[in-house]
Amino acid sequence: MTEIWNRDTFLQRLREIGKGRYHHLHPFHMAMNAGQLSPSQIRGWIANRFYYQQNIPIKDAAILSNCPRPEIRRIWIHRILDHDGQTEGEGGIEAWLRLGEAAGLSRDDLWSHRYLLPGVRFAVDAYVNFCRTQPWPIAVASSLTELFAPDLMQERLVAFEKHYTWIAPDGLEYFRARLTQARRDSREGLELTLTHCNTHELQKKAVEALAFKCDLLWAMLDAIQLAYGGAMKSQGEEKRSDTL
Repeated sequence: MTEIWNRDTFLQRLREIGKGRYHHLHPFHMAMNAGQLSPSQIRGWIANRFYYQQNIPIKDAAILSNCPRPEIRRIWIHRILDHDGQTEGEGGIEAWLRLGEAAGLSRDDLWSHRYLLPGVRFAVDAYVNFCRTQPWPIAVASSLTELFAPDLMQERLVAFEKHYTWIAPDGLEYFRARLTQARRDSREGLELTLTHCNTHELQKKAVEALAFKCDLLWAMLDAIQLAYGGAMKSQGEEKRSDTL
């Protein structure tokens, strides 16, 4: 029988996943943060990422539905309201819709999935299905990409304010809110993972779940880059620029 990792070793294994597999290293994100994307490429990313944003509370509801422990559900349930909002006009989904509007997309463009790519749909649906079918501690572990999100979000906010000034500043509120939300969420998710993945088999599956989530986010950007291009504006052809 393989010995369970101690807390520090388990945490190190989780963090190692992000160092090499998180999508901050993807060429499309690197081009975005360097200010090298055109308006149509930015709009393509926003339109496709909306499908992910839209499904976050659905995957969180799936995690709750598999968790029999009320004390865990009380910790997790705020995530649904963070994205759906307490009332109409609030929450992360609303903030992403405003980002789309600030970038020149209509709400109908986003809600209708007019520009949604098959590869992005497949990846997001796979994530929701994973959280629906896995034990709740493993599904929680898959959310730990939030460990790496605040730094990326800060870099993205700086890049948008510097390079993409054609987007109205109030459209960037989603990024600002996630600077604090992602830190809180990652602390909660990490503590749940370290505490409740309490066998070597569960620890191994938790690391694999986080790797799966990183691969999924990477695959989304692969699909977006293939469709819209990701090279510098002066070099790359924008394959779908006529539609955005």
